[in-house]
Amino acid sequence: MPVHEIQQEAGKLLKVSETLDKLARQHTSVAEALAILAGSVRNSATLLEVLVAVRLGPDTGTSLNKASN
Repeated sequence: MPVHEIQQEAGKLLKVSETLDKLARQHTSVAEALAILAGSVRNSATLLEVLVAVRLGPDTGTSLNKASN
């Protein structure tokens, strides 16, 4: 089942989002655009985690499950 692989990709997206946020703080001329992109990437990661939980069954390693505990 692709649960683990999808969760790994969601984790990668979260790291990309964090990097974009960091870059936004460092480069004020493009900060707003980078912050918007970071939010979109973070939302995509969340959607992947929801997809796993709804369609493939929850796994104790997802950040959604950690947040609800």
